[in-house]
Amino acid sequence: MPAIVVIGGHWGDEGKGKVIDLLSEQAAMVVRYSGGNNAGHTVDNHLGHFAMHLIPCGIFNPRTDCVIGNGVAFDPAFFLKELTMLGEQAGIDVSGRLFVSDRAHLIMPYHRLLEKLDEEARGANSIGTTLNGIGPVYTDKAARMGLRVGELLEPDVFRSRLRYAVDQKNLIFTRVYGADPLSADAIYDEYMEYADRIQPFITETGRLVRGALSANKVVLLEGAQGTLLDLDHGTYPYITSSTPTAGGAAVGAGIPPTQITKSLGVFKAYTTRVGAGPFPTEMADETGAFIRERGHEYGTTTGRPRRCGWFDAVSARYSVELNGLSAIALVRLDVLDVFPSVKVCTAYRMDGNVTHDFPSTVAQLERCEPVYEELPGWETPTSQTRKPSDLPPMAKNYLRRLEEVLDCPISIVGVGPAREESVCLRPLL
Repeated sequence: MPAIVVIGGHWGDEGKGKVIDLLSEQAAMVVRYSGGNNAGHTVDNHLGHFAMHLIPCGIFNPRTDCVIGNGVAFDPAFFLKELTMLGEQAGIDVSGRLFVSDRAHLIMPYHRLLEKLDEEARGANSIGTTLNGIGPVYTDKAARMGLRVGELLEPDVFRSRLRYAVDQKNLIFTRVYGADPLSADAIYDEYMEYADRIQPFITETGRLVRGALSANKVVLLEGAQGTLLDLDHGTYPYITSSTPTAGGAAVGAGIPPTQITKSLGVFKAYTTRVGAGPFPTEMADETGAFIRERGHEYGTTTGRPRRCGWFDAVSARYSVELNGLSAIALVRLDVLDVFPSVKVCTAYRMDGNVTHDFPSTVAQLERCEPVYEELPGWETPTSQTRKPSDLPPMAKNYLRRLEEVLDCPISIVGVGPAREESVCLRPLL
C-alpha cells in the first residue's frame, strides 16, 4: 500500500501526535522523517499521557514498527531518556520494532552550545528556537562536516571526524563568542557510552521502509513541526531547519516520492504559534488568553505559552495547495464549544488591498490584517460526540465552511485530547 504522510498545516503544535496515535492502530509502520527533539507530540491513550519528542507516536501500538529516519536530527541522550520513560511509565517493549537510521545526523554538545550563543547574540532579533541544537546540526549536514549515527559503530572514524569538528567549533566559541572551548576527548567518551546502548537499534532504515511498502503494508510518515516552518516555504527566517512538508517526507524516510499517494494535514479549529514571527490572526487580548487556557496551549518541548488566534484559512489554504492534501484532521473543536460566535480569516488586507494569497516574505505578512467571516457558535459540549450525526448543527456548519474555503475534505475531527475523543467523518485508510 502507498505511504501516507501526516503533516502539520500551520506553525506546528497542531496535534499530530494524537492523529498518528489514532491511525497507527491500522498501520504496520510509522516513520519519523524530519526534525529532532525540538518537536513535541502529545499523546493521550489508555496507557496514559505522554509528551513524545523523538520516537514515533506509533510506538504505543504493539503491532506497529517504528522508524527514526535518515532526515531526523538524532540526540542519543534524549533517545535513551525517552526509551526509559516509555518503559517505566507504560511498560512498553520496543524490542525488534524500533529502528534508528544509520544515516541520521547526530546532535552534538557543540551544536546546542552554538545555538545558545547565537540566540543570545541576536538579542531582540532572536528566532525563538528550542535551543536543542537543531539548526547547527542541519548546518553541519549541509556543510558536509556532520557526524552520523552509523559512525558510532566505527570508533576510530568517529574519533577522527569528531576531533576535526570540535577544533573548528572551538575557534568559533573562543574567537567569536569569547566562550570556553570544549573537550573532544570528553565528548568521545560520552558518545561511546551511548553507542553501546544504541547499537541494537541502528540499521539502514530506508531498506526497511521500502520493504514494508513492497509488501503492501500501511506506512505512516510522521512529520514534525508544521508547513509554515518549512525551510523553503515557511515564514523565513522564523522557521525550522528542515523540510516538514510532504515534499520532504520521501527524502527524510528514504523512499521514492511516487510511493506517497495520500497526505493528511492536521489543523486546530483555531490557530496557534510558538516563538517569534508574524501571525495575522493573533489575539493578544482576553479572547486569545481564554483560548490558551481552555486549550492548554503551552509548548510540549519548551513550556512556552502559545500565541492564539482565530482560524487562518489563508495560510491553511496555502498549506493545502503546497502539500497536495488529500484530507484534513481538524482537532480541538471542543475548545470552541463555549463561544456564541466564531471567526474564520478568509482573506488578508495588505497595503489597502484585499488578497487571498499567502505572502512570500515576512515583511509583507507583517503588514497583513485579517479579513474575518463570523459564524454562529454551537454553545454545546462536543467532547462526548463520536458519530458525525451527533455533532451540533452549527459545529457541522463550521466544518462545512472550512471545507469550502480550503477546498479540502475534513476526514477526522478531534473533540478532546484522548485517542478515543475523535469523530471520523470519512475513512482515510
